[in-house]
Amino acid sequence: MYLAENFRRIVKLRGMQAEVITIGDEILIGQTVDTNSAWIAEQLNLIGVSIYQITSIADTREHILEALETASKRSDLVILTGGLGPTRDDITKVTLCEFFDTELEMNEEVLAKITDYFERRKKKMLDSNVQQAMLPRGAEVILNVRGTASGMWFEKDSTVFISMPGVPYEMKGLMRDELLNKISQHFDRPAIYHKTILTLGIGESFLVEKVKDWENSLDEANVKIAYLPSPGRVKVRLSAYGDRIEALEKRVEAKAEEFEKLAAEWIYGTNGDLLEEVVGDLLRESSSTLAVAESCTGGMVSHMITSVAGSSDYFKGSIVTYANEVKTGQLGVSEQSLKDHGAVSQPVVEEMAMGVKKALKSDYGLATSGIAGPTGGTPEKPVGTIWIAVATPGGVVSKCLHLGNSRSRNIEVTAFQVLDLLRRELLVAGGS
Repeated sequence: MYLAENFRRIVKLRGMQAEVITIGDEILIGQTVDTNSAWIAEQLNLIGVSIYQITSIADTREHILEALETASKRSDLVILTGGLGPTRDDITKVTLCEFFDTELEMNEEVLAKITDYFERRKKKMLDSNVQQAMLPRGAEVILNVRGTASGMWFEKDSTVFISMPGVPYEMKGLMRDELLNKISQHFDRPAIYHKTILTLGIGESFLVEKVKDWENSLDEANVKIAYLPSPGRVKVRLSAYGDRIEALEKRVEAKAEEFEKLAAEWIYGTNGDLLEEVVGDLLRESSSTLAVAESCTGGMVSHMITSVAGSSDYFKGSIVTYANEVKTGQLGVSEQSLKDHGAVSQPVVEEMAMGVKKALKSDYGLATSGIAGPTGGTPEKPVGTIWIAVATPGGVVSKCLHLGNSRSRNIEVTAFQVLDLLRRELLVAGGS
């Protein structure tokens, strides 16, 4: 007991601490990937809450009780996800009652919401669904408008416990709508300011080499840096902690401006910007339209573009020309080009871009053609050889990518690269 209490005192000196507990056998056997914890940690960090530990546990009474007891000794905030469904194996509510020395009772407000949920969907409500309105007495209920499992807020000694459903869509809704603001108001937290700069087309190690002298100046400014790589992209997050948000913002923005001058060639946005939104804004600003011809990416580029609300303002459509006869028949690609150079080649991808631009009567045309893998490569064109092209009002530009053996990674990187190639051409056309 002494060691636990002493540890908690030391941790508290470092600032507020939180931990996340995910409940579910499906996570432990690898059937479900725990994306909830990463998202929760990111959101809490943005409001100045540090994560001390993330734990995944089995859906058993003993394991849940042990995890709650251990967490209560070292953390100010404990967030649980999972185990709140209507099935027999969902025992979180019952176990929470045991931990907080209470019992389940019918919550009429929640029952009315669940009843309405099923009536609006014209579905029969089962007894198991009614049971989801049975909630621990004494818990503050956080209504879930996206599903039938309610969130719950408990306080015990000096620790807050929050239980939420494990369905990511429902959990994120509860956090955004209610809990982040409630946590911010409940706890005293240090001021924190983050800025994330989004880069594309340069590897992490090469980027670090480009800015290493600048990076050495961050300690003096009391600004921390984190490099967050993903396929084909690197996020650079600058952070400062302190008492006054205005001073933190000034420090971080000054350093961000210096970084942006050094890495301008590879920066496409900041914070929550999406490349497809950036490209869409540029197309809209120039009153331009776009069409896409995809081979190796199989529709991913078009999916990214149309995931943006309002993309119908500038997106004409796409043609997935996987087979060579579709390239010739739909896009007018020359059979001679295919014979002489193959489908994965500069001449063919450029003809694809120009062909889709003409076929769909757009201002710009994009095209992708490559060997995504893991099979299909040759000594001359190994797996990961990809050609991309952009047909513009004034001509066509193309680029060869030399990627790896992962099919999914190659497709993802290619989609980002061809959109970035378009972004650069739009900036040139706009005089930026």
